[in-house]
Amino acid sequence: MNSTPPGLRLLRPPTVIGQFHTLFFGSVRMFFLGVLGFAVYGNEALHFSCDPDRRELNLYCYNQFRPITPQVFWALQLVTVLVPGAVFHLYAACKNIDQEEILERPLYTVFYIISVLLRIILEVIAFWLQSHLFGFQVHPLFMCEASALEKTFNVTKCMVPEHFEKTIFLSAMYTFTVITILLCIAEIFEILCRRLGYLNNQ
Repeated sequence: MNSTPPGLRLLRPPTVIGQFHTLFFGSVRMFFLGVLGFAVYGNEALHFSCDPDRRELNLYCYNQFRPITPQVFWALQLVTVLVPGAVFHLYAACKNIDQEEILERPLYTVFYIISVLLRIILEVIAFWLQSHLFGFQVHPLFMCEASALEKTFNVTKCMVPEHFEKTIFLSAMYTFTVITILLCIAEIFEILCRRLGYLNNQ
């Protein structure tokens, strides 16, 4: 007999794919970002250099090259995507809804599907923003428009450190986003199939 309170049982998603998504999201993706992301991007601003190599010019061009640092963007993405599921689980915990009730009661099923759809929408938006902010490849040279800082020239060349490693990492983050979207879509299908199975067994 399971004596675990319903609110605690709900901490796990009601579907197998949802539980795998939580494991994938919570461990692999965050580990990749927290450990490898810091190793790749941690000292990027220090090693970003332009011609001529002057501190104020390097900082000016780096801010132009990175309107937002990748680590901050991806951290915001992870937190934002967690919000719909966290809100649903908080609501379910307050109402003492267990995992089976989510699939048995149409209202709870709809609410849960909406939370998954919101995760998909947020991931798609993040993918679009990432493509516009960082592109799909990091080039070794960045042409900086520095006329506002330097009157003697308009454009200066800047060296981007470890550009190949950053391209690989960027591709990995795109891949994680696509995998997360596919898992969310698969979770919706699993919910609908289990819901139909429940209705057929009644």
